[in-house]
Amino acid sequence: MSRQDADVVDALTEPQGSPQTIELEDLSAGVEPFSDQTTSGPPIDGGYLAWRLLLSAFVFEALLWGFPVGTSINLMAISLRKGSLLTYQQLSFGVFQEYYTSVPEFRNSPYISIVGTTASGISYLGAPLVIPFIRRWSKYRSRMILAGWPLCIIGLVAGSFANSLGTLILTQGVLYGIGFIIFYYPILSMDDEYWVGRRGMAYGLLCSASGVSGAVTPLALQAILHKYGHKTTLRGVAVFLFVLTGPLIPLLKGRPGQQHNVALKTDWRFLRSRLFWIYSISNLLMGLGYFFPALFLPSYAGGIGLSTSKGAVLLALLSVAQVAGQFTFGYLSDKRTSVNALITVSASVAAIATLSAWGLARSIAPLVLFALLYGFFGAGYTAMWARMVTAVSDEPSAAQAIFGMFNFGKGVGNIATDPISAGLLRWSSADVEYGLGTYKAVVLFTGVCLLLSAGSLVTVHIKPK
Repeated sequence: MSRQDADVVDALTEPQGSPQTIELEDLSAGVEPFSDQTTSGPPIDGGYLAWRLLLSAFVFEALLWGFPVGTSINLMAISLRKGSLLTYQQLSFGVFQEYYTSVPEFRNSPYISIVGTTASGISYLGAPLVIPFIRRWSKYRSRMILAGWPLCIIGLVAGSFANSLGTLILTQGVLYGIGFIIFYYPILSMDDEYWVGRRGMAYGLLCSASGVSGAVTPLALQAILHKYGHKTTLRGVAVFLFVLTGPLIPLLKGRPGQQHNVALKTDWRFLRSRLFWIYSISNLLMGLGYFFPALFLPSYAGGIGLSTSKGAVLLALLSVAQVAGQFTFGYLSDKRTSVNALITVSASVAAIATLSAWGLARSIAPLVLFALLYGFFGAGYTAMWARMVTAVSDEPSAAQAIFGMFNFGKGVGNIATDPISAGLLRWSSADVEYGLGTYKAVVLFTGVCLLLSAGSLVTVHIKPK
């Protein structure tokens, strides 16, 4: 080879970009962040600003996301009446819904449960729409937060003046849900700029925030509701959220020096990826089964003669285990551990615990075991979304779109829980050997969905011709 030819080869093989860019790529361990990184600015995956933003986001997640999710959990002390079967509506009300049944202007409506699922449903299903918008107009994220956060507060205050179910749905449900997606997803995109190589840990910590609030919020709200009524409670919650989260808004800032030179269009090539569809099917199946234990665990406890307080303790244990599980699985997903293996373990153990410990439970001990196992392994699934996304595509706009689609898939399960529950309870069995008869179909449906979610990952290893 001539000297001239050697120079040409050297030029073609010379690494492109500055040493700083290469260093950032090394830090990300081959994972492309949702937002474009720059070669200057504060450190990623650590440092004061990164942790300040993450912990601020944790508070917002715990309080504002924990409110619609935590309050939709059933806390009624439900026991089987002598010779009678409890109706579906008696079994599925959340904290506010259970209270609304005692208020004259609401109690005769068959659609009270919609109030509790509207806000969380919008938060999930709206993700594919709002995330591309946030990426396109990322320089206005601070303004989005200032617009969405007050809508949540206003939704609660407006709901306190409601005299009809329709008004409650529009305020405590629709307005709160819209406000939440406007301010929350910009915060997530800011976190993505600071957390790259340790993004799984960061998302695991954020996901666990709702578990922290879920262990306390429903019990506190239930006591306040029955003492002061829904009008005073909603106004008090609005003031509480304003005081605790308002001072943190100035801390919600993206990474300084970040580039936002984004394409006008989202890269949709990931729709041709087999891995995307495999993950989407697994995620949908997980979402269809995931919400039932939190909904029916207290009523199951009542069915075997346990007190209201013990049913509430089971939910608290479920939430505590969720905190540990989501952080653990998020942390492990950043390591060299296979994400597919983690997904399979998460869904499989949750399924086995459901079909055995829950379905066969006749005392509090197996229910405690179920709450701990299901909370830890079942909730850990969501914490791995960040790494599932980057496994499908490392293109920033595609990664955001994929994350939105995963939210949508779980949202389908969230919305479908009520109607599916109604159908499952109609299949109640007189055989009390499994699932107390009343909950046999619920337990089986939950366990089978989780098993199918885990089993769908087997297709990753099937190579099409």
